[in-house]
Amino acid sequence: MQDYISRAEKVMQRIEQLAAISEDAEGVTRTFGTDAFLRGRDLVQSWMEAAGLSTRTDSIGNLCARLSSRNPAAKTFVIASHIDTVVNAGKFDGPLGVLMGLDLLEQLAQQTTDLPFHLELIAFSDEEGVRFHSTYLGSKVVAGSFDPSLLDRADAQGITLAQALAKMGADARRLAQDAIPAEQWLGYFEAHIEQGPVLWERHIPVAVVTAIAGQQRVELQWRGMAGHAGTVPMDMRQDALCAAAEFVLAAEQFGQANKEKIVATVGKLQVSHAASNVIPGEVICSLDLRSADAARLASAYEELRQLAQSIASRRRVQLGWNAVQQTAPVACAPALSQQLSQAIAGAGHEVVELVSGAGHDAVPISAVAPVTMLFIRCYKGISHNPLENVELADLAAAIEVSERFLMELKINN
Repeated sequence: MQDYISRAEKVMQRIEQLAAISEDAEGVTRTFGTDAFLRGRDLVQSWMEAAGLSTRTDSIGNLCARLSSRNPAAKTFVIASHIDTVVNAGKFDGPLGVLMGLDLLEQLAQQTTDLPFHLELIAFSDEEGVRFHSTYLGSKVVAGSFDPSLLDRADAQGITLAQALAKMGADARRLAQDAIPAEQWLGYFEAHIEQGPVLWERHIPVAVVTAIAGQQRVELQWRGMAGHAGTVPMDMRQDALCAAAEFVLAAEQFGQANKEKIVATVGKLQVSHAASNVIPGEVICSLDLRSADAARLASAYEELRQLAQSIASRRRVQLGWNAVQQTAPVACAPALSQQLSQAIAGAGHEVVELVSGAGHDAVPISAVAPVTMLFIRCYKGISHNPLENVELADLAAAIEVSERFLMELKINN
């Protein structure tokens, strides 16, 4: 176990070094294509090359390291996560999976036995989608599902994705060539902090992910009539904020009533021309629905749409309901997940199965390859927050489990 502790300490040191590279001095912020992102990627690439791995960056900015089999016709097994962050992020969401993967490849690179498959470690460039309000830019390119229309999408400064890629030295014309064809995939493995409290509360270091919840995201626009706060009678108002507020609470109640199957969140509320003495005339809010059950996700979407319309009609305000994102639930590959469960049991841990409510790069990859994921216990389940943390013993356990999983993969292939 001491060997795994030592390896975990090295991974932790690298996590700290990478976290020190940020767009701001107060937290960890490395959004796609920024100078901080590029400096962070360069640092990870230097570690990969120091381990003797061949590296390259592709046309979307993904950083790839490869251990090749002597058999040129062998399939490719990918270990991956992302190195971009949300604004004011924690240190572990994404980079932990990349740097754990680097540890695994470092160990394998020292062995003389040949791999029966090509092993590729990918640090995806943009999973969080903060800068261009996108999702999975890096992994969609590798999966061959990148939408070229995204190249015209602009960030808050008016810089398009195509322009950002050009500034990074990437060639957008080669994006389609950076996909790994479906017939060349052996599988995909991603290690990630749980981003939930189950493992923390149960004092269990790791879990196997059985599925990734699908998502429906909506922007709602409530349009009433702005008016003077002192002169319009209460029963004659068309208050957009009150309508939105009623919907916020209704969405919460809906989620509570269906908590075994779905979660519902309103995370954004914007009052146009807000003033303390003005009845709000326009309010925009978000709705985020997630479920591992595709049918329940679809029905919840329709039920909440009808509920919102009912509130709008009763309160005499107009409702704009605009779908902005939809991803289907993803089931992890049973065979790979079974091997991962065996690795967890072999390391002496209880096998826990969890559904991920958060999205991961495994989602687009699942369209072309079997995927599996390992969750790692994190402090109180906190994520996307500077308080994000992983204990050394849990990281050591995750490294051991992952190595057992890879060794079994070698034997079976």
